[in-house]
Order: sequence, then structure tokens, then C-alpha cells
Amino acid sequence: MSNEKTFKALVVEETNDGEFKKSIQERKVSDLPENDLLIEVHYSSLNFKDAMSASGNKRITREYPHTPGIDAAGVVISDKSGTFSAGQEVLVFGYDLGMDTAGGLGQIISIPADWAIECPTSLTLKEAMIYGTGGLTAALSVQKLEKMGAKPSDGPVAVTGATGGVGSISIAILAQLGYEVIAFSGKPEQSEHLKELGASEVRHRDTINEIGNKPIGRELWANAIDTLGGDYLANLLKQTKAGGAVTSCGLAGGAEFSMTVMPFITRAVSLLGVDSVYIPLADKEAIWQRVATDMKLPNLENYGEEITLEQTPEYLDRFISSKVVGRYVVNVKG
Repeated sequence: MSNEKTFKALVVEETNDGEFKKSIQERKVSDLPENDLLIEVHYSSLNFKDAMSASGNKRITREYPHTPGIDAAGVVISDKSGTFSAGQEVLVFGYDLGMDTAGGLGQIISIPADWAIECPTSLTLKEAMIYGTGGLTAALSVQKLEKMGAKPSDGPVAVTGATGGVGSISIAILAQLGYEVIAFSGKPEQSEHLKELGASEVRHRDTINEIGNKPIGRELWANAIDTLGGDYLANLLKQTKAGGAVTSCGLAGGAEFSMTVMPFITRAVSLLGVDSVYIPLADKEAIWQRVATDMKLPNLENYGEEITLEQTPEYLDRFISSKVVGRYVVNVKG
């Protein structure tokens, strides 16, 4: 492919007064980093990390102009490494994509070949992006609980940030696997939507913190998936049944929390970290096979709203203003 070929991409630029503006621009292949694997992106999806990059958060993206998009699903144009063939459908999640490497909100990306995996045959590219990093994180969270011995007969699983990408897919996967789910959300108007996803009960997220500064509380759930962090994570742990586990994958509610060791030493509760960015490629391929089989959700189209590349600036702002509901899938190719 000629380095002069142009394609459309969302570009975030820093202005002279320190503001950040988002626009759809024509870019050239020569603008991309020199790597082995060149991919035509068909679909991407929006994540909180994309919104932070697009708003100028330099802990996420150090240099601008920049194209965000930590997820990409598309077709191989060329691969100098020989790992993939032209025309092969591939998925890319994590690593540096969309952070300091031009990401999936552009119609062409250039990446190291070992960042990509083959798209499972039972998933379309669009379906893979309905899951995206949020769905991958949800699947990894459920699998972490399973590896600790969790089973539906143990009792309910609490899920925080229930209307977000990770939370909503977690609810749906857990319900499909037979678990009772208590969904915690700050959006009470979404209660019916959460029950449609599979939640058996919906509570306001602040009820988690009613325990206050007590070192330990009543055992209210067998296990939990936390996407918020902060006091929510601490108080989930305090109210988890003996032998249960809580996964942690987000910090929208705070990066720090304070608590005693009581849940750990009196109930043997486990705190499990979940990372979907730098997990080994073999593990990433394995969890995607589960997403394509026993974790594949029926009526998958209902879990993601499809938007155009031109709509991404508006939708990224929703993450900053906490107006996100479910998953947003970007039709990048158009």
C-alpha cells in the first residue's frame, strides 16, 4: 500500500491555550508508525480510556496530535512478519494501541504483529467490538471468580458500575452462566434495562457505603465484580461472604481506599486484580474462545449502540459526564 494513501481518523489536537479539540481528518499511511502489521479497521468501540486520551489526559497519551481507540477489529492489509495473511480478520486490544500509538478510531492502523489475534470464526468483527476491551475485562473478571471456585449455588454476585461497559457485560455473562446478580448503579432510571440484562436485583451504588467505617459487615454477597474502586471496593470486601472473592478492574470511584485486614483474616476473602491490557497473548486468545462459545450472549446486537466515526467526539464526552449506558460500537469503515 502506498504511504500516500489517505484515510479518515479522529484526531485530537492540543491548542496554543492548552485546550484539546477533536475532529475527523484525512491522514496518510505515512503518518502512522513503522510496524510489521497494517490493518484496515472496520469496527472499534469506545472506552473510558479513550475518553481520557481524547480530553488530553497525559497519563494516558503523552504526545498530540493523536488518534485514540484502544480497540480495533479489521482485515489485514499486509504483514511483514508473516504471522498473518492479507484479508485475514484480526482483533487488537490493549498494549499501546490508542495510547501513544495511533488507535482504532482511524481507518488504518500500523502495529507490531504480536499485538493482534485472529478473530474467532463464530464472532463477526462487529460482535467482537460489542464486547471490546470492556467485554474482555468482564469475561476475565468472571473467569477469575471461577478459578477461585465460584459457582452459582454459592449465592449472589455483586456488580458495580452496572450500566458501564464492563458492568453491563459482566451482568449478562454471569446471568447466562446461571448466577444471581445484584447490580449496583448510580442511575436508578436504568433499573429495568439492568434487569433485562440479567440482574435479579438493582440497588443504588451508595448503599454499598452505608456500612461506614465498620471494619467488617454482614455477609451480603458471595462474590463481586468491582469497576469503581475507592470506598466502593473497600466496602464490597467488608460485606463479602467467607471464602468469597472480589475482582477489581477500575477506578472511576477513586484510586485509593482505606480498610482493615479483617475481611482477609477472618473470612478469607480474596481481592483479585484484573488487567486486560498486558495479559499474555495465549491467555487473551483463550478467553476470546470462551467469549465466542459459552460466554457468547444471545441477541448480541442489543448490547451495543452502533455509531459513526463522525459521532465519536460527542459520544466520548458522555464518558466524562458519566452519561454512558452500555457499549458504543464505532463503524469506522463506514
